Amino acid sequence: MLELLAQAQSYARPALTNFRVGAVVRGTSGAIYMGANIEFAGASLSQTVHAEQAALSNAFMHDEPGIQAIAVSSPPCGHCRQFLYEFAEGRDIDILLPEQPAIGLSALLPRPFGPSDLNVTQGPLSRTKIATQDVEGDPVRAARYAAANAYAPYSNSPSGVAIRSRRGNVYRGSYIENAAFNPSLAPLQVALVAMAMANEDFSDIVEAVLAEAANNSISQLSTTKPLLAVIAPRAEFRLLPRAK
Repeated sequence: MLELLAQAQSYARPALTNFRVGAVVRGTSGAIYMGANIEFAGASLSQTVHAEQAALSNAFMHDEPGIQAIAVSSPPCGHCRQFLYEFAEGRDIDILLPEQPAIGLSALLPRPFGPSDLNVTQGPLSRTKIATQDVEGDPVRAARYAAANAYAPYSNSPSGVAIRSRRGNVYRGSYIENAAFNPSLAPLQVALVAMAMANEDFSDIVEAVLAEAANNSISQLSTTKPLLAVIAPRAEFRLLPRAK
């Protein structure tokens, strides 16, 4: 995992800081997932995706059942420790750093606040998932499928985004909530992680679809459209009701 950090860092898009962070997650299945930090010049700092979030969302979108460890090129910030705790789902996962001994998450985040404090029993990786569907190449179906598989136990407002690139590739992202609220990861960001890992430019987005129910208590519209306006101003945008 530590040897893969340089490769993970190569996916970083640090438009503001030029500080590249890579993360590598090992799932309980044995699978490995990479992620890197993504920053957006011209957009609010709250739109930033941390490397740990990127790697964990990569695992989430691939239906990984659990997390065993994560390697990071730089020590995780408090924001990411909180995000990691949600994904740990009761495990004291190992955090690996270059040239340092492994350390448990519990040592970095003592006396944590998490899902159980809000009476939530299923974590993001143990959530109930719908059956796999063939959504290849169809942004509308991909967005609805992503929304159906979102993790939104605190707002009960699942949502999903699908983006189509100029090459015709479709990337989907499910909303991922966090008990501390602010580290929650918007569905567009999750989709952008997938696009970044495929080495496609965000400016090549030609279509974006947001799926969410009209009666959701919160909406992703106010964060999705402004970021799209910055990274892909010519992209066609559609908001559609999430299929029941």
